[in-house]
Amino acid sequence: MANNSNLSAAKTAKNDEFYTQYSDIEAEMNAYVEYNPDVFRDKTILLPCDDHEWSNFTKYFAANFERFGIKKLISTSYAKSAGSQQLTLFEEFSPTYDAGNHDTHGKIFTVTRNNAGGGVSHKRIGIDDIVLSGYLEGDGDFRSDEVTALRDEADIIITNPAFSLFRSFIAWIMEANKQFIVIGNINAVTYKEIFPLIRDGKIWPGTSFNKTMTFSISDSYNTKIDERDSSGRKQCRVPAIAWYTNIDHGKRHEKLLLDTMEHNLKFNKRLRKKLERDYGKIEYPHYDNYDAIEVPFVDAIPSDYDGVMGVPITFLDKYNPEQFDIVAFRKGEDGKDLAFTREREREFNRTFASLYDCDSRDDKKCRRKNQWETYLCENNNQTQIEPIDLFFPLCITTRAAGTMNGTINGKETYRRILIRNRGIASNENYITY
Repeated sequence: MANNSNLSAAKTAKNDEFYTQYSDIEAEMNAYVEYNPDVFRDKTILLPCDDHEWSNFTKYFAANFERFGIKKLISTSYAKSAGSQQLTLFEEFSPTYDAGNHDTHGKIFTVTRNNAGGGVSHKRIGIDDIVLSGYLEGDGDFRSDEVTALRDEADIIITNPAFSLFRSFIAWIMEANKQFIVIGNINAVTYKEIFPLIRDGKIWPGTSFNKTMTFSISDSYNTKIDERDSSGRKQCRVPAIAWYTNIDHGKRHEKLLLDTMEHNLKFNKRLRKKLERDYGKIEYPHYDNYDAIEVPFVDAIPSDYDGVMGVPITFLDKYNPEQFDIVAFRKGEDGKDLAFTREREREFNRTFASLYDCDSRDDKKCRRKNQWETYLCENNNQTQIEPIDLFFPLCITTRAAGTMNGTINGKETYRRILIRNRGIASNENYITY
């Protein structure tokens, strides 16, 4: 796993290259194809800031070029990435290879039916048909004019962007109104640039949300656990990873089975324990500054409550727009963080990477509160610096003011999404006995 010092170094050097496993790409893409077999048919797909020698996105879509009926595949590499800096036989023996451009210019790879197999139309298109079309004038930054022109040409954009540039990358896509499938961390839903897009139905989670994923990384990361992939590259496991998209899939339309408020309070043991322990009374607490109730667990959402509810951000993994409306995020009607006057919540889960000893198998070592003051000092009291913010803070007892959504007796607690159940009138969300 990538340890804390490596993530801090990545922040400083902007070296947050995490290369996705082929199996994870395959599992996610298969879900879209299962829902709509023609989702990629006759489409031009752009894989920006990719390098097919390191990136499995290029390999995957080249291998499935015919199966998906893709019109054109474009992959661009970033000159400063680990994969692009490594000279491969594929590039060296390409007729377009230029030693003078290798280190400083981004590359562009393409797969089309015209360049496959030297024009032999009956040849099955695959990985061997990836063509180095040439070099970009710049270093391949996705914000450059030439990569932006490729964006405008594409129908769908798919990649694992640098987490430190996630906000900029999504804005770059949305400005062109393109379809996309990208990887980020689940904390991205809390960004002021991202949540309005989720609320308004312009972005939603993919089929994998809040998952621990394995990535290949460069040797610049001094990991304590020496794990390698089949190509000999270092690997790390990163929790709280999510796919984001604006392409429809089946999971988005699955109904979340719920129980009534009465049954939850009577039979949901985890809910009862928390309410009695933390609030002293077995009832859903009501916020002081918003007409909504606090629902601490997704499985405790009452099916028969027709008002607004504050739910954990992990709810988005179960979000069905036909079943729920997203009302707001984090703030009450007074513009302040949601609050209710109950005894404070005590749970403590994942925190920022700076507080999280990723290499430790000991839960206590994974939750060192005493590192927080040092972290703030090193980062100028900024708590949302990426890519440090790789691990979504579900709850924490000591954090800078204003970074959580709710308070209990003046103490900060969870961030919450405010939702409303759409299925009350028809009782369609009830569990029947």
